Amino acid sequence: MAAETGQERYEVCIGSEQAGRRLDRALAEALPQLSRSRIQALIAGGHVRSDGGAATTAAAKVRAGQSFAIIVPETVETPLVAQAIPLDIVYEDADLIVLNKPAGLVVHPAAGNPDRTLVNALIAHCGEGLTGIGGERRPGIVHRLDKDTSGLMVAAKTETAHRGLVAQFAARSIERRYHGLAWGRPLPSRGSLTGNIGRSPRNRKKMAVLKRGGREAETAYQVLKAYRDGAVSLVECRLKTGRTHQIRVHMAEAGHSLLGDPLYGRGGSKRARALPEAAQQALQALGRQALHAKTLGFHHPVTQRVLQFDSELPRDMCNLIDSLE
Repeated sequence: MAAETGQERYEVCIGSEQAGRRLDRALAEALPQLSRSRIQALIAGGHVRSDGGAATTAAAKVRAGQSFAIIVPETVETPLVAQAIPLDIVYEDADLIVLNKPAGLVVHPAAGNPDRTLVNALIAHCGEGLTGIGGERRPGIVHRLDKDTSGLMVAAKTETAHRGLVAQFAARSIERRYHGLAWGRPLPSRGSLTGNIGRSPRNRKKMAVLKRGGREAETAYQVLKAYRDGAVSLVECRLKTGRTHQIRVHMAEAGHSLLGDPLYGRGGSKRARALPEAAQQALQALGRQALHAKTLGFHHPVTQRVLQFDSELPRDMCNLIDSLE
């Protein structure tokens, strides 16, 4: 079975150490370039074959010596389009734009979110000239916030600004401070969280602190205030590196996951039941991790002027804090 032009083909032979495992898990371990959810979708679509037929059950147990052919269809990318999505602009000049990203807005198009992203909004606001800045799929983007993290972001409007901002992020000279609500009271009240971060070997949708591999990560934290006898703390986190989900992973690893975090907040439901009813309702209304990018500081990549911005906590987090006080 030959792959058509533009498709990718992989061959996997199951070893004795993988025998008895689920098909999707065995293939994900053999093909780290494909996520487990992507492999599940390929199986469901009939793109995984064995013994001349399609393997259609992700949970099927594999046998030692069994061979699988995986065909990954060519990705058809949709062109970026301008979409008039309201932006909360904090600062703008000819070179860059600083804005408050609301929770729920994805930064750039990706699988599952082909449009209605910050990039689509920026193209509508800045014009089609933005589409060539820094890359075709992520024009102007020099850093990201998780979909459900709110707060300050900077985007480049020119190639010069893009190069300058990327260099500052690489040099770790950008000031980024986040405010979040965490379970419990971290001790000591000020410190640094470290541990290499990489893709979790158990759940490919998650990141994790790894004993081997991963990338160096460091998060400085400070407890600003404790609520309900230390049941919840308002913490300020300062990023010294910028790994995917870094604050969420480090706080969870320390035993103080963020309130409302659907991915890393293990035990959050039990802890929430101990809160007053008003706080439980506010937490349910939050519906996301309680994390906000509050402070952003950098040198203007063209004028070299120091720019510093601060953002108020959004209403949903303020309501939760009010209910805890």
